[in-house]
Amino acid sequence: MSQISSAVTSHGAGDINLDHIAAATHTIDPAFLNSPQYVDEFLSAHLGRRVLVKVETVNPLRSFKGRGADYLVSTLPADVTVVCASGGGNWGQAVAYAARRRGLRSDVFVPAHMSPVKAHRMRAFGATVHVVDGDLHAAASSFTTATAGRVLVTDGGHPAAAEGAGTIGVELLAAEPFDTVIVPVGDGALITGIARWLKDHAPNIQIIGVGSVDAPALVESWRTGDVVTAVPRSTFAAGISITRPHPEAVRRTQALVDDMVLVDNDDIVAAMHAVHETLGVLAEPAGVAGIAALTRHDIPGATVATVITGANIDPGREAG
Repeated sequence: MSQISSAVTSHGAGDINLDHIAAATHTIDPAFLNSPQYVDEFLSAHLGRRVLVKVETVNPLRSFKGRGADYLVSTLPADVTVVCASGGGNWGQAVAYAARRRGLRSDVFVPAHMSPVKAHRMRAFGATVHVVDGDLHAAASSFTTATAGRVLVTDGGHPAAAEGAGTIGVELLAAEPFDTVIVPVGDGALITGIARWLKDHAPNIQIIGVGSVDAPALVESWRTGDVVTAVPRSTFAAGISITRPHPEAVRRTQALVDDMVLVDNDDIVAAMHAVHETLGVLAEPAGVAGIAALTRHDIPGATVATVITGANIDPGREAG
């Protein structure tokens, strides 16, 4: 184990297991693995810098969430009902898909403002969808404990979700060298999984997270070291809009992430247009947060890597 890896483990991210990330590259549904990654000349010209993009939208879920959900569900007993809360919708889809793939039932708790596209897809994947006016996680937790045989799975809490997402880090290192990686942060599973692998295998790479100014809970928690509750002022970037991060997510991001920045809805809309025009990808708002940050902030590095994380957008939606 490298010196950097030892420091990371001792400071609170050791529950994200490097061997599990490696195993996940063989365990996860192949439909989610080895997504396209390349330097696009037109996007790089638009941004005025060299950018390596990894596009996580060409899979059955149109997002990266299948990696973490499929690996997490693979660790569960074969006779349980999988329960989750999903404020943005991509996690709910992923859990529903992974449960069906492995022959399990699933129940997903969503807010009343849930995207109709995402709710429809959850049901199509076999989930029972519960619409909640109030605290999703409390409702899901109460439902789980009411009957034996139900297991509540949380994206930001379970290390297996981050380990599945960490396979993106494995794949990124197979591309050309890069100096910095910047990715959207909501519950922290994506950035901590990627960062756990990179800190061990390429410790000089800078890890930067990007959140929404309208939903800064995890960014503010990372800055203070405490769990910060911040009710989202807008759910436009639903995939990175959370109210309260898991304590585990705060601990892991504190150990693994070098910096965090925020972007607003105008930045995100501009990034959506840029990605559509240059890459031909119609990404959802949260999916382009990394690109938005590259236009708003002075991100270091000659080559910067970022992940287009999702494409579950409601038709015609551009403002929130």
